[in-house]
Amino acid sequence: MVVQLLHAALSSATPIALAAFGGMFSYHANVFNIAMEGMMLMGAYYAVYGAYRFGHWLYGMLFALLSGLVLAGIFSLFAIALKVDEFITGIGINMLALGWTTYSLRATFQVKGAFISQTIPPIPKVRLPMIEKVPFLGAVLSSHPFLVFVAVLAAFVCHLVLYRTRFGLRLRATGEEPAAVASVGLNIGRLKLWSAVLCGIFSALAGVYLSLGYVTLFSENMSNGRGWISLAIIILVRGRPVPILLMSFAFGLLENLGLLLQRYAVPPQFTAMLPYLATLFVLYSYARRLKIS
Repeated sequence: MVVQLLHAALSSATPIALAAFGGMFSYHANVFNIAMEGMMLMGAYYAVYGAYRFGHWLYGMLFALLSGLVLAGIFSLFAIALKVDEFITGIGINMLALGWTTYSLRATFQVKGAFISQTIPPIPKVRLPMIEKVPFLGAVLSSHPFLVFVAVLAAFVCHLVLYRTRFGLRLRATGEEPAAVASVGLNIGRLKLWSAVLCGIFSALAGVYLSLGYVTLFSENMSNGRGWISLAIIILVRGRPVPILLMSFAFGLLENLGLLLQRYAVPPQFTAMLPYLATLFVLYSYARRLKIS
């Protein structure tokens, strides 16, 4: 039972972590991007659309990434170029994504609620021949879609990018000392644009995993608040990649612990609340810590 719980938790943590890695770049550029929820939802829809229409999951990933770039472009136009309030822009994008995917689902596939088909090609699962023979560890890590391992690797790659590259230094300086960045001739708007683009790419990948990896379908509002959980994690760990991965796994554990508790006659409405209650507690704890300091 423990092995199954950890295996499922790793899977559940993947979309949260991927979206959080994208939002992390915006966080360090001092861009308050709450549009991860909408980017994830749009990516999930177009992943299914592309994979179903063209018969391969790679097309689904391509369509999803394009949708993420489009939303990142819309966010950048309003929030960065036109200086519209970032919170209002993010809310607008989230509403746009929810409305557009609901409309497109009904207009394109003539279904309401969810589109399910045996011909939707899922993301392939990866076997680790050396590791899967190891007791316990092999059972936890085996037979996951490859995006699970991409998420784990991304934590360390993002750490190197943020703290060991010129781009990462400039991005963090944009958020901390924008005047100093501008004084050496760097374009602050361009750096913020790149942070929004990276947010769109990672959030779209989170959507791909939701609809072609975690399950193989699209349902209305299937992101189901995961973008907000990602945002809470980013704020809590102050945009550090490896802690983002660990906190995402903790939320994945909570989500699957709720499913496990349903076996013991715990009402499903209560167990479904666990990840979101944890999010509220995390934000409350963070606010208290800021007030004390």
